[in-house]
Amino acid sequence: MDKLTNKEEEVMRALWTLERAFVKEVVATLPEGNHYNTVSTIIRNLEEKGYVAHQAFGKTHQYFPIITLETHRKQFMQTASKKYFGDSYKNMVSFFAKEEKISAQELREILAIIEKEE
Repeated sequence: MDKLTNKEEEVMRALWTLERAFVKEVVATLPEGNHYNTVSTIIRNLEEKGYVAHQAFGKTHQYFPIITLETHRKQFMQTASKKYFGDSYKNMVSFFAKEEKISAQELREILAIIEKEE
């Protein structure tokens, strides 16, 4: 599956929240400066990439995501792990710990989740 640009990801976040939406509804949720035609083009690109589908209502289309946020999140994290951390989630978590983005308490909570699932 193709990687999303920042703008495509922004539009996908709106569609995941809205679940089904016309272009004008997506535009309304985005920061000012996102024009209808630009958002429409982005959505059509997302459709070509296989992230979005539509239902036609005459000449207008209602769009909906066909890739869930969870599926995208897993794919994104796998790519980040491979690309930046030698395909090691341990290295990824270590990075966040060194950057003080995760606390010892949060690490204990993660460990409890892991131990519970075993």
